[in-house]
Amino acid sequence: MNDDTTAHGIRIRPGSLADAPAVLDMLDSAVAWMNDRGNTEQWGTTPYSQNPGGVERVERYTTENTPYIAELDGTPVGALVLDSGPSPQMPIAPAGEPERYVRLLVSDRRHAGRGIGAALLAHAAEETRRAGVDLLRVDCWAGGGGELVAFYERNGFTPTDRFLSGSWPGQVLARRVR
Repeated sequence: MNDDTTAHGIRIRPGSLADAPAVLDMLDSAVAWMNDRGNTEQWGTTPYSQNPGGVERVERYTTENTPYIAELDGTPVGALVLDSGPSPQMPIAPAGEPERYVRLLVSDRRHAGRGIGAALLAHAAEETRRAGVDLLRVDCWAGGGGELVAFYERNGFTPTDRFLSGSWPGQVLARRVR
């Protein structure tokens, strides 16, 4: 097993603009999955690809940031985008030191429970380490029962700052990787 394949057969590779349609499909299915479970607050009810700026945002993620794609048997099943800091649109303070920031993490809900998100976060930690950076941060929706915050905690992150983006409750989490 090489460093980009997990014990679950998930292969992680660099992403590109060619992956944007697969990432948009995953985002659209995530919105539908959340809505089916009564969660309409996290990402709303409109498919991500139909939100104003949604397609362009994913295209920027795959060209201006550092995208990674998780694959099972050659099929994209997850995506993670790393950046050097949080989105300027979010009310999040700079870290005050070099960091890598998870701007997007999504997995194909048809493969839930396979460890795709955890594998992508482990890969992000390793890429952060390789870059000589000590800090990996992420922000996420802190509403509902806190399940998403708990997911990041299970993956080695510690909650730091809470914030509101409009009426959207968010949580910043950090992980030291060195």
